[in-house]
Amino acid sequence: MSSRADISSSAPSAPVPTGLVLGVGAAGLAVTALGLLVSEPATIALSWLVAMTFWTGIALGSLFLVMIHHIFDAGWSTVIRRQYEHVIGVFPLLLVFFLPLFGVALLHPALLWKWMDPSFDLGTVGGHGLVGADVLWRKKEGFLNRNTFIGFTILAFGLWWLLASRFRRNSFRQDADGDVKWTISSRKWAAAGLPITAITLTGCIIFWIKSLEYHWFSTMYGVWFFAGCMRAALSLGVLIMIWLWHRGDYKGVLNNNHLHCIGQLMLTFTVFWAYVTFSQYFLIWNANVPEETFWYNVREINNSDGTFNQWGWVGMFLVFGHFLFPFLLLLQYPLKVNKRVFPWVAAFIAFVFFVDLCYNAMPARKFPNGDPYPFLQSGLFWNVTAIVGIGGVCAWAYLRSFATAKLIPIRDPRIVESLTHHEANAP
Repeated sequence: MSSRADISSSAPSAPVPTGLVLGVGAAGLAVTALGLLVSEPATIALSWLVAMTFWTGIALGSLFLVMIHHIFDAGWSTVIRRQYEHVIGVFPLLLVFFLPLFGVALLHPALLWKWMDPSFDLGTVGGHGLVGADVLWRKKEGFLNRNTFIGFTILAFGLWWLLASRFRRNSFRQDADGDVKWTISSRKWAAAGLPITAITLTGCIIFWIKSLEYHWFSTMYGVWFFAGCMRAALSLGVLIMIWLWHRGDYKGVLNNNHLHCIGQLMLTFTVFWAYVTFSQYFLIWNANVPEETFWYNVREINNSDGTFNQWGWVGMFLVFGHFLFPFLLLLQYPLKVNKRVFPWVAAFIAFVFFVDLCYNAMPARKFPNGDPYPFLQSGLFWNVTAIVGIGGVCAWAYLRSFATAKLIPIRDPRIVESLTHHEANAP
């Protein structure tokens, strides 16, 4: 067995100064807020929504990975589970960051979600008549109403935080007493938490992003978002753990077989995302129903003159960047265990998840002639500042949690199995 880092000592120090990370986050939040003075409120609100969905998606993917670990009683993933337990501590912060969007819903309901204001004239965005007279909204208003939107979102964040707090409590307390009851408790919470999280994730992504164009129908939207969440969370895990390996914390703990297993999961969800996304596109194209096809038409051609628009190129980028390139790269074993190249692949996958969210959300802003705002003029700068702002504060929360617990779950019943995962064959 190779020599290992001192994993039995007290909690490790934070990899970077927490004050610096918090400062970067505060700067991003401040710049985004100042954007209200120089840009349209709808642009800032939509950028904030995309950033919120991005970081919430990563937190949800991390929560799913923790639950999957427990429900399958996995051994190999024990040494990487602790970092995801730190990540899922951000749900209360994310709910706080969602408050401005509640403000939008209450004070200016049609700024993002047109269906929240029955008196909104759809003719200003290329439609016809008032929302209140729209038969499609009337059929959906039992779900698409402001009270349900706010209540469901608060309930979802509450349930996610409840689940996250149970897993964190069980894992951290097991470090102290080594009692197997904490493992059994986590397994029970995972059994209940998987369907709860699946349902709430689906409801929230329909409310937050899909309902920006509420005429559209899709039965695969929740599964599409789930696939993106898992890929982004796995990518973040690769970045964190290889970073900690280079720092020295994970040397002797994280071996090539752990990285290979993570890479296999990333490949799995790459294929899964492609299957879901292609199936959605193919079924809508084949059925050729206007209430469904318009969503893709907006993202390919301009309504006014039929020309190929900027969002069409973004869609082509997703075909190659979200599927083909990662698929070909992740097929290669040497790349998945290369600690210098693999992080770049992971960062690219996380970046494309962000682009995918932009592709789904931002064309909802339209000119009166029905054309979407072009990709390069849709507020990308504010997307970046919002991503940095929310992400900086979430990273600060992760680092604070990191310094309060041991590097790995040292008294988990399967820790030895994880530390020696296929070690005899490891390069």
